[in-house]
Order: sequence, then structure tokens, then C-alpha cells
Amino acid sequence: MTTLQLERNRVTCPSLLRRRPEDAEILGDAPDRQLSRVHDVADRLRRDDGWAQFARFVLVGGSSTAVYAALFLALRGFGYLPAHVVATVASSMLANELHRRLTFHAEERVGWLAAQIEAGGVSFLGLVATSAALGWLDAAVGSAHPMLQISLVAAVTAVIGLMRFIALRWIFRPSVTEPA
Repeated sequence: MTTLQLERNRVTCPSLLRRRPEDAEILGDAPDRQLSRVHDVADRLRRDDGWAQFARFVLVGGSSTAVYAALFLALRGFGYLPAHVVATVASSMLANELHRRLTFHAEERVGWLAAQIEAGGVSFLGLVATSAALGWLDAAVGSAHPMLQISLVAAVTAVIGLMRFIALRWIFRPSVTEPA
């Protein structure tokens, strides 16, 4: 007989018999183990190695893509190209700042303007590539559904994002000078 069954046999108040068992009674120490895993993942993401930076890069990229999609949909009335350009510039500037502060922990090493210029060059290549892809889609399909347009931009942006990560992680990083 389980602890819960023994407890129910001792209860005299009928309302207590309808009581739901506590999570700990059902799951044992599972919530503690799950919480421990969450803390392990959070600790892992705080590191400055390549994998942690890449995970943060993907999280920031996904967030800025959501911002892009919201802006694109909000500005769609102006046409797909103006909406795309404004949404790309705004979401790229946000992503550049989040990458500087969160992904690469470089807020003390790299200023806002330098980060915008360095990452902005790669973002400009992405803008050209995604604009060309949207132009191709418009020529091939005509008036494509906005979700198809956003999906195409997201796919092209993923490829550009990988190039951006490589550039920010290995090309634009400050050189380390060793003391004499």
C-alpha cells in the first residue's frame, strides 16, 4: 500500500479525500532533477566557449527574426520591399547590440558604433541576399503569402547568420596582445 493510500485510510474528513496529491508525492525528486538540469543549461550558456556563444547567437537570431516578422507584417501595406528593408535594418541593429552584449560579452571591448559597423557590413550582405530572394519569389509566384516570404527570408538569413557568427567570432574579434 502506498503512502497516499495509507493517508487516505486515516483521513476522517471527506473533503480531504478529494485532495490532489502534491507534486512531490507523485514525482518524487523529479522536480528537483528538472530544476537542476535547467540550472546546468543556464550555467552552460553563460560560458564563453564557442558552443555557448553559438547557442546564444542562435537564441538572439531567433528573437531578432521574430522582431523582423512582426515589423514586416506591420509594414506590409507599404509593399514587400520597403517593409523588408525597414524590418531588416531595425532587427539587425537590435541583433548587433544583443550579440555585442549577450552573445560575445563584448560591451567593454567594442563600442556600439563599432559593433554596428562591423556586423552591419555582414547584415548589409544579408539585406542584399534576402532582397534578391524576395524579388525572385515575387517574379516567380507573383503576390506570395506573407508567411512564405518570411520563411524565405528566414532560410536565407540562417545561412547569412552562420557567416555572421564566423565573422564576429573569428574575424572581428580583438587581437590579444601579450605583455612583454
